[in-house]
Amino acid sequence: MELKATALGKRMAQHPYDRVELLNAGVKVSGDRHEYLIPFNQLTAIHCKRGLVWGELEFVLPENKVVRLHGTEWADTQRFHHHLQTRWQQWSDEMSAIAAEVLSRQLTLIANSDAQGKWLTREAVAQVRQKIHQALEALPVPVSRLESFDNCRELWRQCQAWLKDRDASRLQHNQHFTEMMLEHYSAFFKNIESSPLNDAQARAVVNGERSLLVLAGAGSGKTSVLVARAGWLLMRGEAAAEQILLLAFGRKAAQEMDDRIRERLNTEDISAKTFHALALYIIQQGSKKVPVVSKLENDTQARQKLFTDCWQQQCQEKKAQAKGWRQWLEEEMEWEVPEGDYWHDPKILRRMGSRLDRWVSLMRSHGGSQAEMIDSAPDEIRELFGKRVKLMAPLLKAWKTALKEEGAVDFSGLIHQAINILEKGRFVSPWKHILVDEFQDISPQRAALLAALRKQNSHTTLFAVGDDWQAIYRFSGAQLSLTTAFSETFGEGDSCALDTTYRFNGRIGEVANSFIQQNPHQLRKPLNSLTAGDKKAVTLLPDDQLDALLDKLSGYAKPEQRILVMARYHHLKPSALDKAATRWPKLTIDFMTIHASKGQQADYAIVLGLQEGQDAFPAPARESIMEQALLPQPEDFPDAEERRLLYVAMTRARERVWLMFNKQQPSAFVDALKYLDVPVARKP
Repeated sequence: MELKATALGKRMAQHPYDRVELLNAGVKVSGDRHEYLIPFNQLTAIHCKRGLVWGELEFVLPENKVVRLHGTEWADTQRFHHHLQTRWQQWSDEMSAIAAEVLSRQLTLIANSDAQGKWLTREAVAQVRQKIHQALEALPVPVSRLESFDNCRELWRQCQAWLKDRDASRLQHNQHFTEMMLEHYSAFFKNIESSPLNDAQARAVVNGERSLLVLAGAGSGKTSVLVARAGWLLMRGEAAAEQILLLAFGRKAAQEMDDRIRERLNTEDISAKTFHALALYIIQQGSKKVPVVSKLENDTQARQKLFTDCWQQQCQEKKAQAKGWRQWLEEEMEWEVPEGDYWHDPKILRRMGSRLDRWVSLMRSHGGSQAEMIDSAPDEIRELFGKRVKLMAPLLKAWKTALKEEGAVDFSGLIHQAINILEKGRFVSPWKHILVDEFQDISPQRAALLAALRKQNSHTTLFAVGDDWQAIYRFSGAQLSLTTAFSETFGEGDSCALDTTYRFNGRIGEVANSFIQQNPHQLRKPLNSLTAGDKKAVTLLPDDQLDALLDKLSGYAKPEQRILVMARYHHLKPSALDKAATRWPKLTIDFMTIHASKGQQADYAIVLGLQEGQDAFPAPARESIMEQALLPQPEDFPDAEERRLLYVAMTRARERVWLMFNKQQPSAFVDALKYLDVPVARKP
């Protein structure tokens, strides 16, 4: 069947198309010079219009593209349109049945996946969306027409819900799944630890996102969550014991985790590893050589002597080196350097040992060549850093020589070797689930090891438990942004917070939480306490009142109650504690630096040294060019890490905290605490 424009209509319309022919499943619109074939599966509408004299047909295609035919007799146009519409509708009815079947089949697959009782990850949702898109591409009718078919309309709307609403369907499914799991496995969550898991802890355990950051505030039971997570994976059959990797940052923490797992899960098949032990295992499995860790790594005195001996020799033998070091120490470090052979000065030598040790360690952690280190330094310090690296080069060489003579590797070398073996495919990760404790302490090097492991097995989940409020190890290479910007490094995932602390009362929590969140870069999270605590649970007290405070504590503190005295530096240990055994024999008093107190708890906490000037807290930034170039960049907030350090100190206490300040030179933190309505007492 064909429809043509009249001779006059063709001449008047001046249009490229003047006739249309009905085909088996489409139409062909043509003119003297142009031809357009329109299959039915590209038609979205056909419009018949009447002009002043002639008829007009419009063929609407996807994206509102329109092909028009003008200048036809109106009666002929109506007849052709009616016949074409009937044929197209018949074809559409047949195709809509096929489309409905395709959509129905896709939604059934999604429903079956839902019914399997699994957490719906973002990755799984992306796959669902991809499959829906593939199904839509395979439909015999344009997507824009699905709404017009009774048998497709509801199916199409359900598919649209998955396509348009990226999160609501997933969140709804996971909420339902979580409630079902908490109810069905209530006995597990009640008995897995000595005390039942609370709601936030149980929800963290159930969360099946591929990358999950669990923000665990002080005393919120992070170890319970890690143990329960391992038990959950085993009980649900989501992993065998050998497919679960638990990582801790120190041997003591790893051992404590092992003991807890044996006690609660009754298995020795899951063993917590340090990052260095993990690297050693990977190298052993993926290399014919079994590495030995240098004895120097665990002998600080011998290590520092190696560096100072090399440094002295360097200064003694090369005047340019001696001059360069003098300039470094005087101008940048602001040390008083004696005239002459200053490298023999005992005080200078003592101070240099720890710094040389630290700087070599930072260079080794970087892992790149000296040229790469210099290139990666910030622009404003690159030139000066290059000079420092040249001065450090002999020390780095001496370290490598010592390792070679010992036939050993250092800790940084272990991790670099392990990453290299993973990237070359000489070791294939057996772990489906990686659980990391104290995640806020992770460094770029350790993060690279995790990334290499997960690249080996794209389905490996990362369950990271940590607290950005307690990140106090930037000086050793920890990078806070790996926690605060978790998804940027470890892939899109979830974060959740353990919202209850079992350690300190509500007043300590109120002060500590408000104090730490004065820094806008810290992640916001709730942390509630089980008991209220009174107004005096956190008190500012002049630092000349320590003896009087301990006298008062001796009147009511029980022998089994622990008193933890903390200071910014170890040499600030008060002389009053030397007489504690005889003056306050019934008090249990421990002293440690605040850094060492991480992970500790006590009934009462006394924080010393809130002062400016000598041994100030917050400590002024004293980083050399080496630290500025090789450590992660600090946050743009005054005393950010020092603030976290005080937060750690305050949250060691269960019942009361005294913050001892210098009345003549009070710390900047004193005003910040007063602003939070912390009372100032003249005496205990």
